[in-house]
Amino acid sequence: MKSLILLGGLIGFGIGVGFGLMQEKTMPSIMLHACVATYVSGMLLRWWGRVWIKSVQQANQERHHG
Repeated sequence: MKSLILLGGLIGFGIGVGFGLMQEKTMPSIMLHACVATYVSGMLLRWWGRVWIKSVQQANQERHHG
């Protein structure tokens, strides 16, 4: 689960920096937006990972009981 949060954070940071550079913003503004994107994408990927793990576990239970 920690690796999913880390992956989401890295993706979010890259997206935040990329969009900031494309819009030619100042470096403090770019870093602020990148940090917010890091947090949001990390939490989003954590949530998605939990949903994915629950669905895989449910499928395994159905396969064994069905």
